[in-house]
Amino acid sequence: MINVLIDSNILISAILNKQGIPYQAYKKAVEPPYQGMICEQSIEETRRAFNRKFPDKIQAYERFISTALSVVELISVPPSPHPDENDIRDISDRPILRAAIKAGVNIIITGDKDFLESGLTNPKMTTATEFIRKP
Repeated sequence: MINVLIDSNILISAILNKQGIPYQAYKKAVEPPYQGMICEQSIEETRRAFNRKFPDKIQAYERFISTALSVVELISVPPSPHPDENDIRDISDRPILRAAIKAGVNIIITGDKDFLESGLTNPKMTTATEFIRKP
């Protein structure tokens, strides 16, 4: 299996538009040969974003997450920092990288420039578009 972490911004976009590229990337990430993963912190971030920006879509969020949790692996953030975290500019994103490394994630699907411009190659950072184009 290829472990794929689905970042918060991809989850939000997938929930809001089931016709969009982030949703297609999510669907691909939860089917073999991939094992979709979501960080506990991303669940919390996504919930806060919906409460703040899309309160009228909370039910869609709850339905999506409920279904997602039946097909993805939920990973936790280890307490100890990882040396590669320093390559991520945004300190609030560092625990997500830490969780990904501990869980053996191969690919992180994200739209976050702090991840995409980090220069990290393990795990590989990719956009939703790049991920769905990958054979």
